[in-house]
Amino acid sequence: MSHHKRGEWKSELGFILAAVGSAIGLGNIWRFSYMAYENGGGAFLIPYIVALLTAGIPLLLLEFGVGHERMGSAPLAFAKISKRWEWLGWWAVIFVMFGIVLYYTVVIAWCLNFFVYSFDLSWGDDPNSFFFDQYLKVSDSPSSFGEIRTPIFFALLVIWGLNWAIVYRGIDKGIEMANKIFMPLLFILTTVLVFWALSLDGAMTGIKAYLTPDFSKLTKPKVWIDAYSQIFFTLSLGFGIMIAYASYLPEKTNITKNALITVILNSGFSIFAGFATFALLGYMAGQEGKEISDVVSQSIGLAFVAYPKAMTLLPGGNYFGAIFFFSLVVAGLSSSISIIEAFVSAVVDKFGVNRHKLITFLCITGFIGSVVFTTQAGLLWLDIVDHFITHYGLVVVGILECFLVGWFFNLELIRKHVNKVSSIKLGAWWGFLIRYFVPTILFIILIGDLISEFKKPYGGYTWASVIVIGMDWLLATLVAAFFIASRPWRTERHNEKGRSVESY
Repeated sequence: MSHHKRGEWKSELGFILAAVGSAIGLGNIWRFSYMAYENGGGAFLIPYIVALLTAGIPLLLLEFGVGHERMGSAPLAFAKISKRWEWLGWWAVIFVMFGIVLYYTVVIAWCLNFFVYSFDLSWGDDPNSFFFDQYLKVSDSPSSFGEIRTPIFFALLVIWGLNWAIVYRGIDKGIEMANKIFMPLLFILTTVLVFWALSLDGAMTGIKAYLTPDFSKLTKPKVWIDAYSQIFFTLSLGFGIMIAYASYLPEKTNITKNALITVILNSGFSIFAGFATFALLGYMAGQEGKEISDVVSQSIGLAFVAYPKAMTLLPGGNYFGAIFFFSLVVAGLSSSISIIEAFVSAVVDKFGVNRHKLITFLCITGFIGSVVFTTQAGLLWLDIVDHFITHYGLVVVGILECFLVGWFFNLELIRKHVNKVSSIKLGAWWGFLIRYFVPTILFIILIGDLISEFKKPYGGYTWASVIVIGMDWLLATLVAAFFIASRPWRTERHNEKGRSVESY
């Protein structure tokens, strides 16, 4: 049996920046603003803030508290609560490492390519055709792989190389140092984009569309479900990341303050970045004589079609494009390194393997696994895998996490531990939210998705594609989780109790 020394953050600022870096990803820049626009503009901030207070903050506090008190990655922390639940921690870190990060790094590779394309506006006058037909060369079905797209392949190699270089250097010299550079850089780049966009003709038309409240939409259940879904996904909850990150904190740490700062910075960034997006769309609508609704598009289309289109119209648009896509690369990398670290932390905790060799092996296999998403069927595979992992994997982990800690464990022990080290104290309300409210909300989201799924296969794909690519991918990671959980521990860490005096 080996006993390895856990890494530790050099400072609370380093931890906060890393947690914020994990939470702030590509979706903060292109997903939130579109979701707000669709769901009532300024009125969407009401369900968004309610979701933040009743689900986002309580669940983040739970993950911080469990990771810090049980002193371990997700599998180790859950094993210290109950040996029978170790598999849950493994499932989270496996489908995130061998699912989400495989396609997420490919999207970062797209951003890196488009950063280079920005300098001469390579996409020309028709960014839609360029992106889907020339760059991705999207095939007709998920089974038609076609060729590996060379520009994406080599950009992907660079992204995995950067992930390896950062995580290899460890917690303090790698991840903490990278985020101390990445996060201020990202905030500066985004600020430049926002003020540049706000100075354009027609910018206020876009901002008005972004923020004008439509309170009638608040009567629709979908708007509230969207708000809770956005909060859950944007804070990296259910990934196992926040548990692992909190386990590297020193014993005396202000957990509630750190959680609140993380949430405020993450959500504030989402709202702030939306000003750049909609100011630019307002300018674009004015230049083309169209309505905002005619130029806005969601998710990938917003980043790789609408933004490039606006850049072709904008004086100095190539520099605007370079800043925008470089900021996406930075946001993406800060999230991908956290995913890799969550898995590395879990394996080292259980098997005591050499951290450096493990990271090298993971980054090589991760790169190979990502290659399927660089083919002509890559976008279709990405869409299906992302849907199943985020809508089912993460939501089920979130429900079971609340169930495990709220009902199978002494939740009061975690609350006392958090209160002992924090300036803002948790009341009995926190226990109610974790035991009853959060799992109920996540269950409603899960049931809603399942009903939609059974009515017709997701995204208009064939049932075969949905089952083989989506469901089977998720089930394979679940089987792997049970298998790894059944292996004997090769370190002594699982025999240790948490930091609290009470036994478990």
